[in-house]
Parts: sequence; structure tokens; C-alpha cells
Amino acid sequence: MAAAGRLSSPRGAPCRLLLTLMVFSFACEGCKNVVFNTPSKLEADKMVGRVNLKECLRSANLIQSSDPDFRVLDDGSVYTASAIMLSDEKRSFTIWLSDMKEQIQKEITVLLQKKVLNKRHTKETVLRRAKRRWAPIPCSMQENSLGPFPLFLQQVQSDAAQNYTVFYSISGRGVDQEPLNLFYIEKDTGNLYCTQPVDREEYDVFDLIAYASTADGYSADLPLPLPIRVEDENDNHPVFTEQVYNFEILESSRLGTTVGVVCATDRDEPDTMHTRLRYSVLEQTPRSPGLFSVHPSTGAITIVSHYLDREVVDKYKLIMKVQDMDGQFFGLVGTSTCLITVKDSNDNAPSFRQNAYEASVDENAFNVEILRIPIEDKDLINSANWRANFTILKGNENGHFKISTDKDTNEGILCVVKPLNYEENNQVVLEIGVSNEAPFAKEVAFRMTTMNRALVTVHVRDQDEGPECNPAAQYARVKENAAVGSKISGYKAYDPETKSSNGLRYKKLRDPEGWFTIDENSGSIQTSKVLDREATTHRNDLYNITVLAIGQDGRSCTGTLVVSIEDVNDNAPAILQNYLVICKPKMEYMDISAVDPDDPIHGAPFYFTLSNTSREINRIWTLTKVNDTAARLSYQKNAEFQEYSIPITVKDRAGQSATKTLRVNLCDCTHPSQCMATSRSAGVSLGKWAILAILLGVALLSSILLTLVCGVVGARKKKGFPEDLAQQNLIISNTEAPGDDRVCSANGFMTQTMNNSGQGFCGTMGSGIKNGGQETIEMMKGGHQTLESCRGHHHAHTLDSCRGGHSEMDNSRYTYSEWHNFTQPRLCEDSIRGHTD
Repeated sequence: MAAAGRLSSPRGAPCRLLLTLMVFSFACEGCKNVVFNTPSKLEADKMVGRVNLKECLRSANLIQSSDPDFRVLDDGSVYTASAIMLSDEKRSFTIWLSDMKEQIQKEITVLLQKKVLNKRHTKETVLRRAKRRWAPIPCSMQENSLGPFPLFLQQVQSDAAQNYTVFYSISGRGVDQEPLNLFYIEKDTGNLYCTQPVDREEYDVFDLIAYASTADGYSADLPLPLPIRVEDENDNHPVFTEQVYNFEILESSRLGTTVGVVCATDRDEPDTMHTRLRYSVLEQTPRSPGLFSVHPSTGAITIVSHYLDREVVDKYKLIMKVQDMDGQFFGLVGTSTCLITVKDSNDNAPSFRQNAYEASVDENAFNVEILRIPIEDKDLINSANWRANFTILKGNENGHFKISTDKDTNEGILCVVKPLNYEENNQVVLEIGVSNEAPFAKEVAFRMTTMNRALVTVHVRDQDEGPECNPAAQYARVKENAAVGSKISGYKAYDPETKSSNGLRYKKLRDPEGWFTIDENSGSIQTSKVLDREATTHRNDLYNITVLAIGQDGRSCTGTLVVSIEDVNDNAPAILQNYLVICKPKMEYMDISAVDPDDPIHGAPFYFTLSNTSREINRIWTLTKVNDTAARLSYQKNAEFQEYSIPITVKDRAGQSATKTLRVNLCDCTHPSQCMATSRSAGVSLGKWAILAILLGVALLSSILLTLVCGVVGARKKKGFPEDLAQQNLIISNTEAPGDDRVCSANGFMTQTMNNSGQGFCGTMGSGIKNGGQETIEMMKGGHQTLESCRGHHHAHTLDSCRGGHSEMDNSRYTYSEWHNFTQPRLCEDSIRGHTD
């Protein structure tokens, strides 16, 4: 089965046939005959069949037919040149194959015979070819074809149609799928038709499937894929991706700078002339000069002129054109608008409207505006390229002026920030420069070597003013320990008009120590007290006095008199240590140091010596220098363990000296803290004064107890108290007496501190009345004694306690609670018995 299309037939075949016969008649050879079964009626340009020419003569370069009603193509396809009616059952013609170079000719006899169609019996099987499927010649149709419709496309034929009656059908998109009924096939002939125009942009190919079947529905051949491609027609205009493009470009951009890129699309078939686009600038507004061009293939818009100036034209409008068919005159066209905004660059320097300005200001005025300086700048208003920066280039060496920019008007505002003095300078000439916040463009920077400048002359107006304290701080010197009434130079102010101090009065506003008095008329000062440099701390030995100078009109100024107090060597160096503990033999020496409050020129180096010591001290102890302010105290190895009193003299470089007795405890220990604890424990031993105090206390307590006994006996004889009253005065309490680190008994005894360690004693006595007698309980333990007395008044008995600081001794410590637990039951029992008896 095959599909045939329409082909044109060659002319002059008979002439060529006769010439070929004459030339190659002597070398003609026959090949295998070919038989085609055809209908009795054949239409023009109808494919009859195909002959295998290569099998007969592979090198054939001339193919001819002996019958002008038939023509043969190079691939062996045989077509009718005109409509033919086979009157006989058979018709034949010859195909001549010639090799002109080798002068070889062969012939193939083609026999045409009428096709006799037989009906397939039900039991008969149609043979199908397995190796070769029926395949059509590729078919296509023109997009938007004008017809006439239905439009013949091609004929589909099955090989089985040579022996049987075959019916054709098709399916697929365009037949039984959307778009429906676009194609149909003639059932008997296999002719394929299209019913209406087709848009390729909607359907570019139709994949149909052709079927061949017998009358009873038997598939005579396998289904045949039948693709129909729609040939593109240039029916779509190219379209820009945007209707309006907006681009920006700096006015100082170089030639060739890309402004932007435009892009267009075309719905026609890609990679064809229909979609090959060309860009161009159709129109520019304003027209002259031409500043922009577009790349014909990429659509990139670039600058092609130096005349891009925002101050002249700040917006351009381009009409862009795109044309398919590679820009040929018959191509379709699309347009778009391109708006180009020229951005400002700092290509215009600011300039002053005048070269010189004048202003005036009162002397002593400050923080006042004296002049506004306008400028001109063509750059974009309120941009960094337009905003001005003013600078005072000359004339403001003393910092009297300041210039700033008004953000709204872009004017320079010249102000006086530091008072001017008419007497010193009545006219100031300033040189002002101006630039922009943004740096200049390169071409402007090359063109301008210096900034724009203007001169401003400031006239200072004279004013009547008060005294002037200048300089604000003046200096004087005085030695410490100077006699009261010593005069020194004071503070001097002057009248700026007369340059004189006459007529001015002075007052002292501040004198921290009250050391000086000031003369009201001259401003000189004198000492009112003896100055002591070391008495107070001042910065760098400077003493500040605040002075008020008053003019005749009452105006005043304030200044500072800085008095430098010179040091006198009136202080001897002093040893810092008082008491030292040296552990023998672990510590072989101890360093001592001294300080001197005087100035360093009257201080170190110090000289340490043993002063007026006994022979024993000189034998045991020695002093050696460590540095300028310290010495090392060493002992001999045979020195005994005890406390030594060593007088040491220290002298400064000017000979001022002082002697101090240093207590040194030479102790058998490994650390000085151990000696401290031993010293505190040893302090518990009672001296003669302590023993005397204890005896006096015992005597006093005895007299008190005797008085209590007599009072109780007398009260019992005079009046008895009921039991309930006695019970009301006896309150049993389990609360311990409060403790305190340092307490005092009723008899006035206090704890004592010896050798810088807290060591004390306290005696405690308790008394009770039992059967008219008295009982005294006394306890002393370790290094801690407590004196406690119990006095009776009428029938009430009170136990008061007085406790001292704690002192530690091994296995000999009794707490207050133990003592209270021991005495309280007995005291209470005795008291109750006394009442009951």
C-alpha cells in the first residue's frame, strides 16, 4: 500500500527516447519484468507503482519511458502523465535506464493488467506483510489555504487492495477529536481531504491514523500513522514584549553605553524567515540630534552622540520598529514606544552671583547671622549635585566665623560664633569657596582646577564694653610656710578702650582654704594664714583663686589667679610600720619602708640608722639599704626569742630626720599569724594590777551580799507576803541571757586589750539565800572570765550577766549556757525556799 501526491511530468520525452535508442541500440540489455495490477481507469498524475531501478542499473543517470502516457521518477515511482482507460486487460511499456558515461543501457518491461477484485471468504486469511508496513509519502498542507475546499491532500493505498475490496478510514485529532471533521477520507479510493483552512499557530501537526479493512470488517493491514504537517505562512506580526519601555541614562555616559534592551516575539514557526526579526529606530522625539541607535539583532539601545545633556533635554521618546523576514520590505512590522529619562550628573559647578560681598557685626556679638550668599547651579534641584557646600578658605584662622547651607534655598549662611574685638581688628576679609555634596563628573573635574570663590569683607562695629579679663588665667608663686601678710602679685584686668587697669575694683569670689586676701584697688593678694602645701591636696601644687574685676559702670569680668605653692622641706620622713613579727629561723630579715609628704626634691633617698641603742640591740640587729625608701632589718643567729624595742632614725636627702621605736617580736614560728595567736593566749596571765582589781571586786561583792542578807531578814520580821504574791514575782524563763562581744558588769569592770590582741577577764559571782545564809558560787575558766551578780531587793531576786570577748584555750572553755544551767536551778530553789520559810 502506498500514498501518492501530485507531481509534474517532463516534456519532450519522445525526442529524447529516439536519440537514446539511436545511441544505445547496440548495447541494450533486458532486466526483470514488472507487473502492476491497476484499475481500468487511471487518473492523471496517479501513481501506478514503484520499480526497483537500482537492482537493474545502479549507475543509471538517464531514465526514460517508451510510453508518453507514463513517466518514471528517479526513485522508480511510475505515474500517469494523463488520464488513461485500459481497453484491454493488459498494457505494457518499457523503461530505459542509461549510463551516459559508461555508455550502458538496460530496459525494464512494465506490464499493466486490470485488477480483478475478489471477495474474501470468511475462512480465507489475508496475508499481511511483516517486514514492510504500508507507509505514505510525508504530507503537508499550507496554513490558511484558500482552497478550494474540500482540499485534496493525498491518496492512501493498501497492498491488500490488489486482491480484495478494501475500505479506508481515519481517526485522530481533526477527525474524531477537536477540531472535529477537519479531515475525511474517501472510503473506496483512500483520497484524503481537508474541509477548511488551518491556523498553524493553533495546530502545527495532525497525527492521523489510517485503517484498511475488508467489507466484513477484517483489518487488511496494520494501522498506518499519517502525520499531516501544517506549513507555516507569515501571518503573524512580531510583537514587542512591552508596549512602553522606560529607561534611564546618566547624562555624562560615554559613547556606546547601553541604555536598555527591547525584545519582540513572533508566533510564526521558529527558526524560519518568518521569525527572523530586525530592530530599528523609527522615530526620535525631539528629532535632532540623533542620540540613540539600536542593534538590529539584539535590540540593545546605545548612545551614539556626545550631545546628551539633561539641562537641555531631560526626556526622549523613541518609536521602535521590529520587522520579520530579516527586515525585508515585505516583512510584517511591529512597533513600540521607548521613553528615555536623562538622569542628572554633576556636570555643572556651582557659582557665586557676585565676586565680593560686605557685612557688618557688633564687637562681642556671637551666634548671630551676618550674611546670606546665593549661588547658581544648573543641576537637578534638591539633589546632591545641586546642594552646595561652603568653605571658609582664608581669614578664619581664629575661628570667629562659621558658614552653613540653607537646605531650602541653597544659600550660604555666614555666622559669627566667637566674639570679635574692635580694638584688635575692626575689619576681617574672608575668602569663601563653594562645591557640591556630590563629586564632579570627570569631564568637569578636568575642566575645573579650583572651586568657585568669593570675597566677604566683615566690618566690626565698636561697642562700649566693660573690663576684660585677659588672659583668663594668670599665675603667681609663693612658698609654703610664708609669713602671714606676705604679698604676692595678684590678678590684673584692663579696660579694652583705654588699655589700662585704672579705676577697676577687685573682689575675691572663691578661695577654697581662705589663705589669701585681695586688695580691692590693685588686685594684689597677701597671705592671711600660714600655707601648708601638705595640708590639702591640689592638682600639680596649684591653688586657684577666682577674682571678679568691676569697672566704673558696673560691668565686670571674671578671671582665675593660679597660685603655685612651692614646697619647703618641713616634713621628716616617717616609718610606716609599728609592730613586726619575725619567725625565726624561717625569716632572716624584715623590710621596713618610709614616706615623706614633701616634694620629691626634699624626699628620697632615705637613710636608715639604729639610734641611741643599747649594746645588745646593736649586737643583735643590723640595718642595710634595700632601695631609696626601704631598709632591711636583720638579726644575728644567736638572738633570743622575745619582743625587742628598736629605735630607728630615718633622714631625707636634705637632712630632715625623725626617730621611731619599732616593736619587733622575734618568735619561734613558721608564720607570723602563729605568733599573734600565742601572744593573745599568753596575755591571759594576770599582772599585779589585774589581781588588785579582782580583790577589790570581791570585796565590793561581799559588801553587796551582806547588805542583801540583812535586808531580807528585816523584811521577814516586818511583813510576810502571801504565797500567790511571791509566785507572781517569780517567773520561770528558759531564755538564755543575750550574748555580746564586749560587756560591762554592774561593778564597772571591762575587758582589756593587751598587745593589740583582744584579751580580757571577767569575774562571775552568784548569790542566793537559803535558811538565812548565803552561798557564793564563783567560776573562772581559761582566758574568759565573766562577772555576774545577783542582788536581792525585798523578795525579788535578779540574775544579771556580763560577758566578755571569746578567747580560745584547749580543753578549758565553758559557755554561758553551761554556767546558767548550773546556777539557775539552785538560785531559783533557794529563792523559793526563802519565801516559803
